[in-house]
Amino acid sequence: MTLLKVVLTQYRWSFLGVIFLSLVSAGLGIGVIAYINQRLIAHSATVPLDEGLAAHVGVLPEFLGLILLLLAITLGAQLALTTLGHHFVHGLRGRLVKQILDTDIERLEQLGSANLLASLSSDIRNITLAFVRLPELVQGIVLTLGAVFYLGWLSLGMMLITAIWVTLTIMGGSWMVTRVYRHLAEVREAESRLYADYEAVIDGRKELALNRPRARDYFDTSYSVNACEYRHHVVRADTYHLSAVNFSNIMMLGAIGIVFYLANGLGWASGEVAATFSLTLLFLRTPLIQAVGALPTLLGADVAFAKLRKLALAPVNADFASPRHPEPRGHDSTAGTSAESDWQTLSLQGVCFRYAGRENMGQDIANNDTQAFCVGPLDLTLRRGELVFLIGGNGSGKSTLAKLLTGLYRPSSGTLLRDGHPIGEDEREAWRQQFSAVFTDFHQFDRLLGPTGGPADPALIAQWVDYLQMREKLVLEENRVINTELSQGQRKRLALLMAVAERRDIVLLDEWAADQDPQFRRIFYRDLLPRLREMGKTVFAISHDDHYFGQADRLFEMRAGKLQELSGAQRDRISRDAVARLDEA
Repeated sequence: MTLLKVVLTQYRWSFLGVIFLSLVSAGLGIGVIAYINQRLIAHSATVPLDEGLAAHVGVLPEFLGLILLLLAITLGAQLALTTLGHHFVHGLRGRLVKQILDTDIERLEQLGSANLLASLSSDIRNITLAFVRLPELVQGIVLTLGAVFYLGWLSLGMMLITAIWVTLTIMGGSWMVTRVYRHLAEVREAESRLYADYEAVIDGRKELALNRPRARDYFDTSYSVNACEYRHHVVRADTYHLSAVNFSNIMMLGAIGIVFYLANGLGWASGEVAATFSLTLLFLRTPLIQAVGALPTLLGADVAFAKLRKLALAPVNADFASPRHPEPRGHDSTAGTSAESDWQTLSLQGVCFRYAGRENMGQDIANNDTQAFCVGPLDLTLRRGELVFLIGGNGSGKSTLAKLLTGLYRPSSGTLLRDGHPIGEDEREAWRQQFSAVFTDFHQFDRLLGPTGGPADPALIAQWVDYLQMREKLVLEENRVINTELSQGQRKRLALLMAVAERRDIVLLDEWAADQDPQFRRIFYRDLLPRLREMGKTVFAISHDDHYFGQADRLFEMRAGKLQELSGAQRDRISRDAVARLDEA
């Protein structure tokens, strides 16, 4: 199984140590049965009852000592394996989160948040449950093998017949377990679709509250269909699982009947041997049934591992370092200037990007290349300290350009250049670290961090809290925002404050002013953007506020995936009526 392979790869010696403890535990278990057969039963047969209690009490301390030793070692083996399992799952969860952090945004967008959430919750949970049940499987296998050797020593013929019976029991249980595996795979697929439904219900709660017919339609045609499919497969999986457990239970009882028939009916062994066989089978009954019961969870872990592999996330990077990103050389919060690196121009040269097929429940759906939206070729050069505006209609490629510029998307072709020098693959992360951004779909964090991840500059924060008119709105406690329940416009101001605190060279703002009131929109264009430029920042702003286009050093337009710079009379005309220009598209 995948789980065992991964454990042996990552925790080989610890796992082998636990297996050794399990072997010792199994040996002691069989030893207790042998002690009962050789000492307790034989002692009772050879020592008459009329010889007094003292003649019978002598064997009890030895027996109790063996029982206590068996308890200690068995419990130790199970606890050691369970603890190892939880350490393994902790590491697996951390690696998965780190892989998501290291994976390109393009790939994460193809997967969708529902698939990622399902893996982080359902898949990790299934692997955790499997590791919790792993001791039962190991104990069952080890005890069964130990019992086989002991029973073969007592009576080879009876052991062979019993082994055949138990083998048929295991084969029947395994056949049912394969059906469990098949339905568990379907359960996992249905679970991903349910996560997408949950996401839609939560994110679309306002629209669904306003439109009850839409809510009913979504409930009936999407959620109910997926929920019924999930119920169907989980019921089938549980049915086969319970059938396997009960089949194994009854067959083990049947094995005891076979043993007594062979011993007493056919004379294959004495009554004492038959009693020992029966006692051993009763002893094995619970571990064997637990092992059969543990198989579905272990198979579920295989399904979970398969889903994690299909995510095709990036390999885990050792750390979060950006080796080629220069450290800040200084910052004067009073003067509002910074010099964080020596670049003078950043360029996109012949950059193209084509959207691939979306990922749907782990299966790639390839779009026809003639229908896939393509951006480029793009040629753009940003100069340090300038203020650049970008306009364009919906679907023209503005956001794609922003993600290409910030390095979040990897170009299909073309080159990124810093001061005319091409950026290699090993420099892509350092390229990204030059940018702070506030996208339209930004996530609101609650900690203000400086350029290297430490606390933000208090003087700089205090200064910009006033600039953003958030003094009465924000409650800060040691660089943490206590009151994050803000309006959308205030959240964007807070996001801009965090971007300024990071002290990156370039600030990218995607429709930042769209949620601001007219008064603060004027402050943004006529006061805040010039302040950022005075700090030495290069500002790249996506905007449709034609009244303020005059504030920009340069004005660009995206149209059908192509980029052009507007200048002269063309810029003057669009600054008077940007909407008319968009209507021309």
